[in-house]
Amino acid sequence: MSNMSRFTQLSALAVGIAGALAFGQAHASGFQLRESSVKNLGRSQAGTTVANGDASVVSYNPGAMGFIEQNTIQADVTVIDLTAKFDGNAYTHLAPTAPCPSPGCVPVGGGDGGDPGNATAVPAIAAVFPMHGALEKLTLGASIGAPFGLKTEYDSDWVGRYNAVTSDVKTVDLTLSAAVKIHPRFSAGVGFIYEKANATLTNMVDYGTILASAGIPGATPGALNGGVTDGLAKVSGDSHGIGWLAGFEWRPTDRFAIGYAHRSEIDQDIRGDATFGAPAAFTGSQPLFQQLAAQCMMAPAGNPCYAQLPTLLALGNGFVPTAASTSLTTPSTDTLSLRYDVSDSFRLMGDVQRTDWHSLRSVDIKFDNPYQAPSSEAFDWTDTTLVSLGAEWDISPAFTLRGGVAKDQSPTHDDTRTPRLPDNDRTLLSIGVTWRATDALSIDAAYQHIAIKSPSIDAFTSLGTELTGKFSGHADLFGVAAQYRF
Repeated sequence: MSNMSRFTQLSALAVGIAGALAFGQAHASGFQLRESSVKNLGRSQAGTTVANGDASVVSYNPGAMGFIEQNTIQADVTVIDLTAKFDGNAYTHLAPTAPCPSPGCVPVGGGDGGDPGNATAVPAIAAVFPMHGALEKLTLGASIGAPFGLKTEYDSDWVGRYNAVTSDVKTVDLTLSAAVKIHPRFSAGVGFIYEKANATLTNMVDYGTILASAGIPGATPGALNGGVTDGLAKVSGDSHGIGWLAGFEWRPTDRFAIGYAHRSEIDQDIRGDATFGAPAAFTGSQPLFQQLAAQCMMAPAGNPCYAQLPTLLALGNGFVPTAASTSLTTPSTDTLSLRYDVSDSFRLMGDVQRTDWHSLRSVDIKFDNPYQAPSSEAFDWTDTTLVSLGAEWDISPAFTLRGGVAKDQSPTHDDTRTPRLPDNDRTLLSIGVTWRATDALSIDAAYQHIAIKSPSIDAFTSLGTELTGKFSGHADLFGVAAQYRF
């Protein structure tokens, strides 16, 4: 039983929440989403904090609301379609130091997982209301959007099934903002954020390896028995947190605007339920582990079995439904935007956004079941920078064309990358159009293509399964929106 102690660290929640909250079917790196405005999508996010007449500034830069002169209601929806493919292998290290390939390193059977991405719609709605009379310098706004999230699903029999199968994480923000126009050329604002998060995550567990290492006669690792002793681990949980944002817009001249906004970190204490779906071969052996543990506790002091008692208790009483919890901090962002009106009909815009992903160092998991040992998943993410350039051209009173390009860094790196986040640096290319159907109603549409630099992966599970290879993929985003002013 000398190898059994490493199995007490197996955590479906760690493999689930810790990995999946890091994998975004998003058009931003990490698990960040920026789908609150179709106009911004068409410019590759250039000019987000100086977006003239765009109600999405409620959640991007409340200070910019001071330059919106009419009541404005805006609804946006963006469909994100991620396409990815894995090329590689997985091995179970039966001997801890066994190189691959070797007799002590057994290949895991299975396919490439298929395309883990599905077309997913991300909606957003925002409203801005300039006050009048004694409050004419005040503007109020509200919005609902999804700043972080993901949805991916691999085939349940793929070679990386012990790392990830399904990941479905959603965050929804309610933002309430207010702006004060301190000067005809300067407006500042603040916002309050209430954020709700929920997650449903799964992966397979190789109970064959657990039983084989515990010395159960006839037990073989999943890599050798074709995964017949695999079991589905599932976790679902939710949480809520509170944050804030603040920003300003300054127009030093009629043709030039500067915007800046800061969004705070938001702490989430996720609470959920974990189930392990252990096969009969494992659950049938648990009474044996319980009996051995009971006999050990009755043995005289100094008996060698005491060294194995924690493992016997864990295997006999663990891997059963239990409540679990973890803490997660979504990152803060700082965004600087510039807009220059080259003429009355042509505008240039640019953004630099810094995201403090260093807040995600690790995710530490605790279980209510005292026999399920806590676990920790390391990330050690680094801060990232997005740089974007965009332009708009009013080709007629009814139509505006726009386009943009951006470079977005990834917070991940090779030594901690997981298949739940086959992420890397990205290049964004966008086009968009606005149709002003009437003086009050306008319709927006945009398309964005994201080229993702192919990431390599070398990821281990707590049971000694190693997944190596490369991902290739891209994303396509399609957005439509409607805005009504009155």
